[in-house]
Amino acid sequence: MFEERDVAAARPLWLVAEGDLDSWLATRDPSERSWLAAVSFRAERHQVACLADPARGVCGAVLGLGPLASLEHLEPWHLVGAADRLPAGPWRVETPLAAPAATAAALGWAHGSYRFERYRSKPRPAPGAVLVPPQLAEMAHVRRMAAALAMARDLINTPAADLTPERLAEEALAMATRNGAHGRVVTGDALREGFPAVHAVGQASASAPRLVDFTWGNEDAPKVTLVGKGVCFDSGGLDLKPAAGMLLMKKDMGGAACALALARVVMESMLPVRLRVLVPAVENAVSGNAYRPGDVLRTRKGITVEVGNTDAEGRLVLADALAAADVERPDLLVDFATLTGAARVALGPDLPALFGTREQTVESALRHGRRLADPLWPMPLWGGYDDEIASKVADVSNVSGSTFAGAIIGALFLRRFVTATPDWLHLDLYGWNPKERPGRPVGAEPQAVRALHALLVERFG
Repeated sequence: MFEERDVAAARPLWLVAEGDLDSWLATRDPSERSWLAAVSFRAERHQVACLADPARGVCGAVLGLGPLASLEHLEPWHLVGAADRLPAGPWRVETPLAAPAATAAALGWAHGSYRFERYRSKPRPAPGAVLVPPQLAEMAHVRRMAAALAMARDLINTPAADLTPERLAEEALAMATRNGAHGRVVTGDALREGFPAVHAVGQASASAPRLVDFTWGNEDAPKVTLVGKGVCFDSGGLDLKPAAGMLLMKKDMGGAACALALARVVMESMLPVRLRVLVPAVENAVSGNAYRPGDVLRTRKGITVEVGNTDAEGRLVLADALAAADVERPDLLVDFATLTGAARVALGPDLPALFGTREQTVESALRHGRRLADPLWPMPLWGGYDDEIASKVADVSNVSGSTFAGAIIGALFLRRFVTATPDWLHLDLYGWNPKERPGRPVGAEPQAVRALHALLVERFG
């Protein structure tokens, strides 16, 4: 991925946008200009052209950035495909970059070097091209963030048979312990008292439901609490999903993976906060003791919930976790969840829906998302839809009778469990890349981790 060595020993890699191609070509010798014209190099995004001479072979390369307005706007995604497309050996970015762009370049290279090969009998080799870290890049941050994102991708990509609730809890607690955090796991029937909705959703699985709860940092520091939906597989429960709807349900713990990735970066960077992380880890399975449509569940907060659909399980396990977090009134409470298909219908796979109770915090998250190419999209907590989840037999239903505004209604349901904390963000994300792109294969795609980390650094760092 990266190679610490003499910069001069690495081959140069120029980064060229379409609008800068002519001016860059004017600096090259005629033979290089002729060669680039012959291979139709137009500086299109992810286009790579190698430069060579008879004596030295490949002696450099040019990477197209597409219609980039300026190098100040360089994104990690501009370099994700480079490691796969360049010949083996060390490379250095020859184009001068400011610190933010250099950091983005290095992070993009790291992201594109990721491989998930544990289930192949003959794993594909890692990319042979390695990057000499660009000058001015914040490499300590790059390495921390790249490792955290790779951890999240591994968790999301792992099949549900191997990433059970038990295993997810073990992985979460092990990561927390390595970083000096202290925590506990509440398991199985022990959940009945404090986390009854988590227990109800997960009780039908052969792997008992769990609630991971760990804390880190100085007790007097500002409190930041992260909650991640950890549904390791979602069959839909008794309201069974169709076969096609289950194909990607190993990723239904993507919210937990993103929360854990963010927690890891916070701890490893020693951000001066009091961090708490809550992960309800369950499998929404089918058996004789599965919770049923029409059941009424009593939650940790005392609110009773009529189960209108067992496939709306994520909001139930989050309800208990959010209620536990809310008691402490943290300075910032954030939950990550692959919650609704409605958010994907509205925004597609690339844009997590962002809800929040404090406009200033929402705007800050959006700003960092734009700056770091980790986009979010604001959605309203429109109280006018609150009566859509009314129940005739309980305090609230877990679903609406309407097909409209599903993402908003999911957020409104969760808001009932956040009553003391003034600053709450809810991210309804997809956590998956559904199409092959340079350096971004079909598979896990942690979202909002970089944007939320920047928000925390700005506010508490």
